[in-house]
Amino acid sequence: MQKDYDINQGARRMAGVKPSMIRTIMNRATEIQNEGKPVIKFSVGEPDFDTPSDIKEAAIRAITNNKTHYGSNKGDPVLRKKISAQLKEEIGVDYDPETEIIVTCGAAEALNNVILTFVDPGDEVVVLQPAFVTYACLTGECEAKMVEVPMDPANGFQVNMEALEAAVSEKTKMLVLNNPSNPTGCVFQREYLEKIAELAQKFNFLVLADEIYSRLVFDGAEFVSMASIPGMRERAIVVSGFSKTFAMTGWRLGYIAAPAKLCSLMIRTHQYSTTCAPTFVQIGVAEGMDTPRTKKEVEEMIEAFARRRELIMKELDTVPGLSYVKPYGAFYIMVNVRGLGLSGSEFSKKLLEEKYVASVPAVGLGESTDSFVRFSYANSDENIINGIARVREMAKEILGQK
Repeated sequence: MQKDYDINQGARRMAGVKPSMIRTIMNRATEIQNEGKPVIKFSVGEPDFDTPSDIKEAAIRAITNNKTHYGSNKGDPVLRKKISAQLKEEIGVDYDPETEIIVTCGAAEALNNVILTFVDPGDEVVVLQPAFVTYACLTGECEAKMVEVPMDPANGFQVNMEALEAAVSEKTKMLVLNNPSNPTGCVFQREYLEKIAELAQKFNFLVLADEIYSRLVFDGAEFVSMASIPGMRERAIVVSGFSKTFAMTGWRLGYIAAPAKLCSLMIRTHQYSTTCAPTFVQIGVAEGMDTPRTKKEVEEMIEAFARRRELIMKELDTVPGLSYVKPYGAFYIMVNVRGLGLSGSEFSKKLLEEKYVASVPAVGLGESTDSFVRFSYANSDENIINGIARVREMAKEILGQK
């Protein structure tokens, strides 16, 4: 180490790891809320429902029965079997629960494990923009280059194949595909996935398929897993979890599904990061994830998200100066604020500080969308109505309307 090294700077690779704008906004919203202001949070991608009852009760029993010790690095065997069966039913792909599934501390750890295991300094990672902030930061942590491929709002944020083909090179190690997409709500059509598969096989790169929102699709949209496309089971790494569909964000339980040879590498990264997900959480989920009561509660949640999607679009239609790209999946909507003469960052700051509504400026998720903000409709009907009423009030003030 050089004598003049500043110990406060951290490792060089940390230069590519930026603070999360989403978390920054969440923290500011909490500060304002603690001042006694009535904050409505459209900023966080967290269901406002309770975790299904059978999962909670099973986890409590597991704690009572002292299932609180180390578990297998790969995850609880019963849970891995349940995940394997769920994947077979939902995406039509068989994964050996013994060698091809790893249970992680949330999908966030799963993303970390995938990228850190396979991406080297100097590699290129292709990311469709706008995108969840984690992909860029993990790529930077690996001292690799993130290659951004902007998606066109006019095409519903579907894949721009011309731009994607231009972005892929011999240095491409991985492509990240979040389907359905956070933040756009886009559900990628099969024809685009097939073209991505052709590129992956031609240029020999992996596809990190972040499919955490796979069950949240609406209005006739069809979710297609990247791993189900011919030729892709061998090179697609599926990441998912229980946070979104099961309202379990604080439980921190996710998983990776991939070919055995790839899992044998990723398990090393997992071993030295978290060792294993909490044992009693895994046992509780394994016991409660597929009971009739849990299935009913999950379906009710999905139905509520579908209703809230319609509600927020209906309310936004009444706001002058704003437009949006119709979402078909997840629980986000991209709102264009250009008609108010503001950037997304300016709009988001003004909305939070003056009207106490938290949103995410999409420039923090991709440079190509600086006129957009992301609203999450994982919120109550009342908050959606009241929150958009405040947005409408601010828009009218900016435009000089009464």
